[in-house]
Amino acid sequence: MSSSADFYNIPSSPSQSPRPGQKKGRRKREREKVFWYQKKGAKGIVGLIFLVGLFFIFNGFMVLRLQLDDEISGNKDVSVRNSSSISVSIKGELKTIGKGKRLRKGTYDRMLALAAHSLAENKREPKDLWQELFVPASAWRPCADHRNWNHSEGNNGYILVTANGGMNQQRVAVCNAVVIARLLNSTLVIPRFMYSSVWRDVSQFSDIYQEEHFINYLTPDIRIVKELPKELQSLDLEAIGSVVTDADIGKESKPSFYLKNILPILLKNRVVHFVGFGNRLAFDPIPFQLQTLRCRCNFHALQFSPKIQETVALLIQRLRKNAAHSGPLDHYLIGPYAEKNLQEKVGHAVKASRYLALHLRFEIDMVAHSLCEYGGGEEERKELEAYREIHFPALTLLKKTNKLPSPAMLREEGLCPLTPEEAVLMLAALGFSRKTHIFIAGANIYGGRSRLTALTSLYPNLVTKEKLLSATELKPFMNFSSQLAALDFIACTASDAFAMTDSGSQLSSLVSGFRIYYGGGKMPTIRPNKRRLADIFRKNNSIEWKIFEQRVRKAVRQTKHVLQRPKARSVYRYPRCKECMCLTE
Repeated sequence: MSSSADFYNIPSSPSQSPRPGQKKGRRKREREKVFWYQKKGAKGIVGLIFLVGLFFIFNGFMVLRLQLDDEISGNKDVSVRNSSSISVSIKGELKTIGKGKRLRKGTYDRMLALAAHSLAENKREPKDLWQELFVPASAWRPCADHRNWNHSEGNNGYILVTANGGMNQQRVAVCNAVVIARLLNSTLVIPRFMYSSVWRDVSQFSDIYQEEHFINYLTPDIRIVKELPKELQSLDLEAIGSVVTDADIGKESKPSFYLKNILPILLKNRVVHFVGFGNRLAFDPIPFQLQTLRCRCNFHALQFSPKIQETVALLIQRLRKNAAHSGPLDHYLIGPYAEKNLQEKVGHAVKASRYLALHLRFEIDMVAHSLCEYGGGEEERKELEAYREIHFPALTLLKKTNKLPSPAMLREEGLCPLTPEEAVLMLAALGFSRKTHIFIAGANIYGGRSRLTALTSLYPNLVTKEKLLSATELKPFMNFSSQLAALDFIACTASDAFAMTDSGSQLSSLVSGFRIYYGGGKMPTIRPNKRRLADIFRKNNSIEWKIFEQRVRKAVRQTKHVLQRPKARSVYRYPRCKECMCLTE
């Protein structure tokens, strides 16, 4: 066997130096090796250039895709859409994907059978399944209600906001508008919500939130009025240049942008109207007190209307099987109706019933926007492409004019939402027993009720708000998608454990943020790492259930670390930061 010394033609000792007769052959071999290295180096350089180019293409696609998120936020929260509008094209289970392979039907039959067998054994649930890392999590306490500045007079003019999107996107826009009003020393007019011709929800601020509480709570911070002064109401705001759309503001713009570009308009015209205002204010860098104001708005000033609180109190009561106890967040979410629930159960105490809330983000808009494939073949591709052409025209154009990553690559990178089958396998692997009571938010799943078969067969105690509330109780909210979304939001936030299937969802982000802020280390949230799960799911044809359990639990456990908010990340989702919460010893 030749050694490394032989390969590089290095004598192993002085006594092994070449004889004169060997010099010619040695020079020839040296020339051959030099040529081999030059050829190898050239190939390496070409390969490196290819990889760098591929990186920039993929990175460019992801940047463009993030920019297109504004389109998807323009749709109402899909957990409340009429399921009759969603055509069923996925029939059956999904098939596994290997590198570059398309999903096929029947993917998870084997794994679902193994999950059913495991659940039938009725094993004891893991001790930490319904728990957070209590000691580090409980060290953080809410303190965004602390103020140390003077009231803003709002002398520079008036800020109007017409927020687009669903209930969750609108909530973020409202809090960002509060911050802008303070930054520009302006008066905020109660925000309005944009009417969507698609979802036809005419809900306005006072239909969802307590308007008087919002005004009074934020009075020490900014001036808020219900409408413009009469002398400004007749102005043609577009004609005088006071209308500012999302096209005029970069996504997550810094405060300096508003001081430089918006303040002059405000001072000149006395009013600025932001239309859309989806994610138009950066999270960093931003002054400490303005960041605190953001949290104060989200976690304290925006309280749901009595109509919503009363109805969701019934929903939570039934989810807990009429147990005579309240959850840690009930007081903040449903106000006086939390006490009312307790008073009604005095003398009728029953065993406390826990429930898991699952936000199954697998509606048609999410499925279409992801550009992934889900086993429906050509019929599915045509249906989703038609949907994209109507609702995401910019994404359709991008797809036609650029070579985008394949569906298989998107899945490998964890960019596809978990399917209902993948979600139920995750819950079973984590150890949730078959008896677990599960509340589903976002129940109008792409593919219809048949896509929930795997969930309902493994977890029969699965319910939605439509199942727990009567038609009469739901009637005041019908055709008001944002108000229905509020019911899902509160039920998820109040749950004993919350599991999301897409960490980028606005509802999941806001729910998990509330649970961190008010939970005191007692409100666990399951945030799957989709990239790691995708790698695990690819092995579903051969992996043993015990190994599958171990790998899923490890992947989820790694997301449970109690960390401070990463730089430039949302305070609505990650409130553990000095601006929003206080770290106690």
